[in-house]
This record gives sequence, structure tokens and C-alpha cells, in this order.
Amino acid sequence: MIRAKKSLGQNFLIDKNIIDKIINIVSINDNEVLEVGPGTGNLTREILKNNPNKLYLIEKDTFLAENLKEIIDERVKIFNEDILKFDENSLSKNKIIVFGNLPYNISTEILSRWITNLKNDYWFSDLILMFQKEVADRIIAKFNTSAYGRLSILANWRLNVNKICDITPESFSPRPKIQSSLIHFTPKKDFAEIKDPINLEKITRIFFSHRRKMLKKPFNQIFNGNTDLLNKFNLDLNLRPQNLDFDTYYKLTIEYEKLRS
Repeated sequence: MIRAKKSLGQNFLIDKNIIDKIINIVSINDNEVLEVGPGTGNLTREILKNNPNKLYLIEKDTFLAENLKEIIDERVKIFNEDILKFDENSLSKNKIIVFGNLPYNISTEILSRWITNLKNDYWFSDLILMFQKEVADRIIAKFNTSAYGRLSILANWRLNVNKICDITPESFSPRPKIQSSLIHFTPKKDFAEIKDPINLEKITRIFFSHRRKMLKKPFNQIFNGNTDLLNKFNLDLNLRPQNLDFDTYYKLTIEYEKLRS
């Protein structure tokens, strides 16, 4: 019997209806697929039934990685590695469909890393990822809402974000104490030309470090009270960070990069 490891945030997906829903979001046939954290291989088996051209599996747990060898064939390559240290750009020259029942304790770190490491071109065609519902709510949040913040701004910079469904704890073994959500991400063709996404992370970190405070302090900290910039974007410094939309944060980041160049 395979036991989940709390240290790796393991909750294995066992609900056939949810697995079918995941599989049918995009066409797998003759495409290259990456599954992050395949665990006991429940989703892996269904992916293989849908005839991928290649299937890459990244599983940190050595025991699980060995166990997966029982169900694979010549199309499959297993990497017994840490996804946070893995170079996803090295997998293929083709666009990859990515499935991931991500460990809750590192899910935001994985998503943020994939976004900040993006080149001009995308290494994937789709990201179909599972998150803790609270995290998913932050990813899909719109401005002027309480969940809106750094994660939604970063995700929506380069990606189209579509929530598929919520998933109850009963769909997993062992059962987590919280609900989960499934999100489908696709690449954006048009996006703000930020040179270094680390600057977007910095701008949003400073603005949202005191999300209930007015914009005046973080704006002055970053831009030293630049009145030209205030007028250019018609900013009201009495507003709060959640009152600025996505595009405003992207434009402020671009202005920050101009000032530093």
C-alpha cells in the first residue's frame, strides 16, 4: 500500500469523474504531455489511453517514481526530480500540455517560477493545474476584490486564466481538509513588454505589503513622488492597492524599468 507523505504535500487524485473532466479539457492525441506529481498514476493511465506522442513524468518521491515504471511504455520518460529545480525548457522543442495536481505547499512557487522564467516564446500550450481553492481564488481574482493581489497580477500578465471547477476533499486520498480548484491557463499572444518579471514581483510586493493602506506610501517609495507619472496615469494616491487594475501595474513596472535603465 502506498502511503502519502505529508512532507511532500501528497494527496492522490482518485475520483474517476474528475480525472475524466481533466483529460477532456484539451486534446491529448498525438501531443506531448508533461504530468507533474503523477503520484500513484491514476491520471497517468488515462493520459496514456488518449494516445500522447510523448509523456514526461516528474515525480520527486523516489518510491513513487519507481512504482510508475509498472504502467509506462516507450512513449514515457520519468524524471525523479524536484520540479522547482527542473529545467522545463529542456524537455522538447514542441509545445507541451501540462497537467499537475500540485503539492499545496509549493503550488504558488511553481506557478510563479514558470511565469517569471518565460522567454518570448512559450514552452507549453496549456497548463491544467490543481490548487488549493483559496490559492485558486487569488489567481482568478479581479481588481477591486479582496482576493486580488500579487498572484492574480502575475498570472494574468502572460496567461489567460480560466477556472474549470471546484473539487471536494472526497476526490483525494488522503482527504485534504480544504477544497481544491482546477484552473486552465493558456498563453497570451499580447502582453505588456516587461523586460524582467522580477520587477513586476518587486512592484507588487511593495504595493501589497500593506494592502489596506493608501497608495501614497508605496508610490513614493518606488517613484519618489514623481508627479509626471501621477498625471500620466491619473493616479489617485488615496486609493488602495486592490483598486488598481492589471494594466496599471504592468505600466508602472515598465515605467520603473525605464527609470532604472
